[in-house]
Amino acid sequence: MREYASPVLVEPASSGNLSDVIIGNARDEPDRVAFARRTIEGWEDVTCAEFLADVTAVAKGLVEAGIRPGDRVGLMSTTRYEWTLVDFAIWHAGAVTVPIYETSAAEQVQWILQDSAAVACFVETAVHADVVDQVRSDLPELSSVWVIDGGGLLALGAAGSKVQDATLEQRRSTRGPDDLATIIYTSGTTGRPKGCELTHGNFLFELTNVLSVKDSEATLSAVFQEQDAATLLFLPLAHVFARVIQVGVVMARGKLGHTADVKRLLEDLATFRPSFILSVPRVFEKVYNSAELKADAAGKGRIFRSAADTAIAYSEALDQGGPSFGLRAKHAMFDKLVYTKLRSALGGRVRWAVSGGAPLGPRLGHFYRGIGLTVLEGYGLTETTAASTVNTPGLIKIGTVGRPLPGVTVRIAEDGEVLVQGAHVFTGYYRNAEATAEAITDGWFHTGDIGELDADGFLRITGRKKEIIVTAGGKNVAPGVLEDRLRSHRLVSQCMVVGDAQPYIACLITLDEEALPAWLQQHGREPLTLAAAAEDPDVLAEIQQAVDDANKAVSKAESIKRFKILPVDFTESNGALTPSLKLKRNVVMKEYAGDVDALYS
Repeated sequence: MREYASPVLVEPASSGNLSDVIIGNARDEPDRVAFARRTIEGWEDVTCAEFLADVTAVAKGLVEAGIRPGDRVGLMSTTRYEWTLVDFAIWHAGAVTVPIYETSAAEQVQWILQDSAAVACFVETAVHADVVDQVRSDLPELSSVWVIDGGGLLALGAAGSKVQDATLEQRRSTRGPDDLATIIYTSGTTGRPKGCELTHGNFLFELTNVLSVKDSEATLSAVFQEQDAATLLFLPLAHVFARVIQVGVVMARGKLGHTADVKRLLEDLATFRPSFILSVPRVFEKVYNSAELKADAAGKGRIFRSAADTAIAYSEALDQGGPSFGLRAKHAMFDKLVYTKLRSALGGRVRWAVSGGAPLGPRLGHFYRGIGLTVLEGYGLTETTAASTVNTPGLIKIGTVGRPLPGVTVRIAEDGEVLVQGAHVFTGYYRNAEATAEAITDGWFHTGDIGELDADGFLRITGRKKEIIVTAGGKNVAPGVLEDRLRSHRLVSQCMVVGDAQPYIACLITLDEEALPAWLQQHGREPLTLAAAAEDPDVLAEIQQAVDDANKAVSKAESIKRFKILPVDFTESNGALTPSLKLKRNVVMKEYAGDVDALYS
């Protein structure tokens, strides 16, 4: 059993709540730009004082509407300025935010609002309001629904104008570190989502330590608190990862922007010009694959691959005594030819990226650091208020998810499960004592993930405990190692390794619909549908090469012997992926049972 603990830098708060942050910001630096709000004309600055005024107006409206301290209030919207505004307004009124993914089906919305006993809900559009209306008869406690795009916030502000400042302050100040700030329902890769209870203290402990300058080598202070620090949020704020970054930027007094339109993401990045971004590995994989395909289409594929190899070699050399003179010269040449263009596509100022949700892989980690964008991989769950471990600018080991954050202890159990302890760990699952007792035993949160701690305290996640495949020959196989390697191929969108109680390992694979046309054109082929490509000999040969490459990462007994390319992709809309892009293995196994059986026939 191996264990590693990082010394706490800031002790858990004994008083106060998250709404104190924006009051302090407005008091100390009222004219500081806190947000850039997307408008038709461009970006509109919002100062600390203006944000507090916006929050106060909506919070007073909530008080006037009868929302009491501790009441649960739903929030269903895309990532936008109003999401953050409503979140802080709910806290300012002493209530509890219950996020809902804006893509959720009526049955999911009904479960979350019913289970949390929400008394009110904010929705973004009339379409979202219709979804709530479909299940409202099953929600007797839900008294109000406000439509953001329907003037709901303005109406609340007008209704609350008669509420006195002292009344609002009394409500706000009733909440302390031990009180609930939010109930976040897990994405639910299996079964119904469970509501994770996160307190004001959970957020405050995690972020005050993450932002601390007492030991800047062990924290992310260099990322959040550098001069003109800014980030553009494009991940769903209903997920804990984006939510913690949101609060962290506000606490660090950086500048925060929002965008929900993926089609205009590059345009927004170019005009917003963030200093750091956050994303999931799949986005970094697609950026790399897209750049490679564009280079191939322009007849510059060889140059791009040489530049990529140089970036990787340069990054690897940084960990091995430093790059040679020749490598530095080659790197400088490619910086002018290739790397600068890649950084410019992200706005030109990005130095850091924070990544979570799944392993990125050492090759891409070294590639991005080599081009001047260091990806800081971290690890955590909703139950741990996002990160428990993270690579920092001062302590980084590519291929790992970093060391425990200050005040966090990580232990590897006898069976390899990662256990976590710290004041950032949730209080439990809402109204589900049985699940809580199963998750937290003897003061340790059982993550369900399998991992390894090295001698320096860096954690490496190797699999998911419940996803471990045991073949008919008794071989334990962690599918994540193979799947992560396969997904890095430009033609692969998603994949799922199978083989439980079977004689060998096999895999279901889906193709990337965006990458396929360019690949076919590059190979002198006419366009194909996904269904046709799934049976095309050239495509099959290319995917076989990807499988062969993935098999290099495992033993012969763990390697993929057969695969099947499906005629469709795994997506959130067809129920195969969660909103945070995690694979719903039980859904895929049920939907494609015949294809799995065929792999063993």
